[in-house]
Amino acid sequence: MRRQRPNDWTPLARLRDQIDRMFDQPMFGLDMFGGWNPAVDVLEDKDKLVVKAELPGFKREDLNVTLQGDHLVLSGERKFEEEKQEAEFYRSERFYGRFHRAIPLPFSVEQENIQARYKDGVLTVTLPKSEKSRGRQIEVAVE
Repeated sequence: MRRQRPNDWTPLARLRDQIDRMFDQPMFGLDMFGGWNPAVDVLEDKDKLVVKAELPGFKREDLNVTLQGDHLVLSGERKFEEEKQEAEFYRSERFYGRFHRAIPLPFSVEQENIQARYKDGVLTVTLPKSEKSRGRQIEVAVE
C-alpha cells in the first residue's frame, strides 16, 4: 500500500501553511525573535507603490529608508524616555528599541524618483514603477 502526500487542500497542509505564515509575519507589532516592527500598509496603482508605516513619536533623524535590491527597508530606533519618576509602571504597552522591516517589492521601481515623507506619525514612501513594470496595452486586431 502506497502512502500519498497530503495535497494543499488537506487540513494538515493548511495548518502547516498557517504556521509558516505566522513565523514570516510580525505578531501584534512584535518580532518573534526580538524587537518590534511597525504596522504597514502597501498600496499599488498603475503607476506606483505606496508604503505607509505607523511610526508615532519618531524624529526624522531616527528613521532610515533604503532600497536594497528588490526590498524597501525601513529601520530606526525609538529611545526609551528616561524620566525621573517616583511611581512604578502599572502598565507599559509602548515599544522601544530598534526595528528593521524589509518589504519585498513586486516589481522594479524608478530609484531616482522615490519619495519619503513623515507627517503626523506616519511615514509614507512613494515608489514609482519603472517603465517596463508598468506594462503596456496591446491592441487586438480583428481579422
